[in-house]
Amino acid sequence: MPAVTVNGRTYRAPQEPTVIICIDGGDPAYFQHGFDRGILPALQRFREQGVFTTAKAVVPTFTNPNNLSIVTGAPPAVHGISGNFFLDPESGTEVMMNDPRFLRAGSIHAALSQQGTRVAVITAKDKLRRLLGHEVQQGICFSAEKAHEAQQAEHGIDEVNALVGWDTPEVYSSQLSEFVLEAGLRVFERYQPALMYLSLTDYIQHKHAPGTVESDRFHQCLDQYFGAFDARGAVVGITADHGMNDKNNALGQPQIIYLSQLLSTWFGSEKARVILPITDPYVVHHGALGSFATVYLDPTVAAHQVVGQLKTVAGIEYVGTRDEACRLFALPPDRVGDVVVIGDRGTALGKSPAEHDLSLLEGGLRSHGGLAEQAVLFTLNRPLKAAYRQQLATDLRNFDIFDFALNGVEGGASRGSA
Repeated sequence: MPAVTVNGRTYRAPQEPTVIICIDGGDPAYFQHGFDRGILPALQRFREQGVFTTAKAVVPTFTNPNNLSIVTGAPPAVHGISGNFFLDPESGTEVMMNDPRFLRAGSIHAALSQQGTRVAVITAKDKLRRLLGHEVQQGICFSAEKAHEAQQAEHGIDEVNALVGWDTPEVYSSQLSEFVLEAGLRVFERYQPALMYLSLTDYIQHKHAPGTVESDRFHQCLDQYFGAFDARGAVVGITADHGMNDKNNALGQPQIIYLSQLLSTWFGSEKARVILPITDPYVVHHGALGSFATVYLDPTVAAHQVVGQLKTVAGIEYVGTRDEACRLFALPPDRVGDVVVIGDRGTALGKSPAEHDLSLLEGGLRSHGGLAEQAVLFTLNRPLKAAYRQQLATDLRNFDIFDFALNGVEGGASRGSA
């Protein structure tokens, strides 16, 4: 089967069944804690026999831009998905970026499917399904969130719940990610896809810090599935879309800079429109509060004035103009405001107190979006060819995982038991 070139990179068709997994909120701290405790045997085996390191996620460190970077092998400047949510210049309204019309580049798995590779894509939340399934031919693509609605004509599969043996889980639960992995395993066994992409959800990471009982249980569960795919002979490549950090003050209360309120005080009301790209339909676990924001300014307000003012605010790690930020972070300029603002490791960015329901955030706020959440795991269950081993010392990105899994692994590695 011929190789495909996608967004300037060439990818071999899978030589062995290949499973790529994106752990939503896969902060390295969870896995380091698991190694210290000895509770992640499959990943420990991957670390010893294959690859276990860290890579950088794209900024903003949110779900949609990073998943699309992973499957296209390219940054947002290429594929066009700059956040979960943005200001559509055509309509002037704030919209979800979950429609394929916003895509500007094709995916690796779609290109391979068009050459005859059997592909399966399973996501936790339905917001990603249409983006990830775009232009996939004769493949399977469904979400755990709406597994009960899957139909052969649209999703390439039906009766998913019967196949998995589970009811469709609650969105705000660890079971949503577990359903993705269980469904992936059943699809792998029954339909034998050559290439799978599984994308999880970060409910647990938003709610539970590394080392807590619930996060330990969840990551042990993930590890068991990783081992199961490994035991069935798959090349397994695992990365994440972003990390996760506490965004709380010394009293355990959410630490938030309310940008709309601040800018209104400085420059007058309705002079600045703040967009929070973390926004999506699932706000219970983060209250639409992340560490990345973009600001659209009235023509009477100069961007350099806003940048200068915001640089004086404690808790802001980066602020820059559109041109500077798009150059630094490889973002599409037409989908970013006049100013980009990034909070530090312990600070979230909001609009105004009235626009965020903090009562949703039981136990404080854990979130992402900034530079502090760029470090993510990058692991494969097979050893690498020499040229790819050398690349581990370079500026490794989470969106290199398809390249490493399809082009970089050595064949015939020993496998663990399930």
